[in-house]
Amino acid sequence: MKQLALLLGAATLFAADFATEGDKWWAHIAFLADDKLQGRDVGSDGYTEAAKYVAGKMETYGLKPAGVNGYFQPVKFETRQLADDESSLTLVREDNAEVLDRLDATQSARADLAPQLEAGMVFVGYGLRVPEAKYDDLAGLDLRGKIAVYVNSTGALNAPGPVKSHVGSAAERWAALKAAGAVGTATIMNPRPQAQAVAPVPGDAAAGGRGQGGGRGGAGGPGGRGPQKAFLLADPELQESTGQKVAITITRRGGDKFFAGTGHTMEEILKLAAENQPLPRFPMPGTLRVKAAVKRETVEAPNVAGMLPGSDPKLKNEYVIMSAHLDHIGVGRPVDGDTIYNGAMDDASGIASILEIARIMKESGAKPKRSIIFLAVTAEEKGELGSRYFATKPTVDRKQIVADINLDMFMPLFDLKWIEVQGLAESTLGDTIRAAATEYQVQVQADKEPEQNRFVRSDQYSFIRNGVPALAFKFGYEPGTPEDKIFHDWVRERYHKPSDDLNQPVDKASAAKFDRIIVSLLERVADDVERPRWKDDSFFKRFAK
Repeated sequence: MKQLALLLGAATLFAADFATEGDKWWAHIAFLADDKLQGRDVGSDGYTEAAKYVAGKMETYGLKPAGVNGYFQPVKFETRQLADDESSLTLVREDNAEVLDRLDATQSARADLAPQLEAGMVFVGYGLRVPEAKYDDLAGLDLRGKIAVYVNSTGALNAPGPVKSHVGSAAERWAALKAAGAVGTATIMNPRPQAQAVAPVPGDAAAGGRGQGGGRGGAGGPGGRGPQKAFLLADPELQESTGQKVAITITRRGGDKFFAGTGHTMEEILKLAAENQPLPRFPMPGTLRVKAAVKRETVEAPNVAGMLPGSDPKLKNEYVIMSAHLDHIGVGRPVDGDTIYNGAMDDASGIASILEIARIMKESGAKPKRSIIFLAVTAEEKGELGSRYFATKPTVDRKQIVADINLDMFMPLFDLKWIEVQGLAESTLGDTIRAAATEYQVQVQADKEPEQNRFVRSDQYSFIRNGVPALAFKFGYEPGTPEDKIFHDWVRERYHKPSDDLNQPVDKASAAKFDRIIVSLLERVADDVERPRWKDDSFFKRFAK
């Protein structure tokens, strides 16, 4: 029996013309990552053209409209931008008031900033409260009406990587601090070079010129060009920064000013954090006086959704989501004279794959038992906003969404021998992807760099938070191999840079092979009588509805 399965797998493997399919996959990228689309920034003409292209291909490939308006689900955003000249930060100690500049600290317009506020500060270590891990930085501290100052790291927490990623997210941290009475936050960035060099947060100004917002004493766009716009979902129910009246990031230089008089230094704190050691917690002398003038506007950019209807009367009203993000970061500061951040791998590659998977399934005559929704989401680069909107307010019954399979920058840079799966051990989907990969003689490995927080740094996280089991993927490799070097060279040289364009080496045939594995995964999930389910020991099981 085992020998027969291997023979069938080999037959499937050689039936596909990966070279031809790879060229078809690349043709989608050639359109989406062309300079004419100007980096597909949310709300731009380039994004609109990309959305029309995807909807047109969905129609061509026989998908039924699954949006509110045909293939489109409108998503409205609120943008916030600090008025530089009307915003300021001032440290007040006894009779001394020191105005800070952007080399000391920066404000974030993403928060629900108060026009004026003066409050005391408390250093809360890592700012984490995780009862399951018997960990509580907030125990015994009085944060009522205070600004919580913390180091943005989870290194000292003894918990699995995905759990660290979840509790260390800005939304989860703020929820805990808000519940403890805090009125705002002051963040010291993770001092570990590896963690920061490889994984800028979505929309980070340092990662491509599209910042989260700034202002005087907290301001700054890339290259000193001034404050950038922060994006939030316009729906107040979906804004996670409510009540966060202060939100600043403290620089290394500024840290010495904040820690003055505490008996501690910025150097001491950063050294402890870099070594994943526990941090002291203490009130900080004086107050922080904050002024923030925020300009607000509205922007709209749709999700694009097409459905392959299910064939089974009992299962067709259950849905498997096949997702990728359509947006990138647009036009930014020049690098070697190039200002267009094309986003070929991030994530035109994922969009190209969901389109190719839809085409393959149509041409093969596939009739999955469950319905499959092919979903191109907006505003991932702004904080996974489009997927959050769909996962919370889907165009189908939310309780009937059984899985999300997400493709974001899966990196087909070399021969596909390994698939790295984020979320491999969290749900039964891990067993399903193992079976699908085996069909194509590809091995499966878990996330090798859990400190990069990838499991919660892309659109699958929006579905996870709504109780839906999910997976995401990268081309895998073994440490110390040439593939290891190729992967990390790409991250260093092209991630969120204009060089992530059409002029880069990509293994198209291996991308096509990857797509075939995802087809197999989708069909297995769609046809299984049992819904995917969280493993009993998964932290994320708590979100199951």
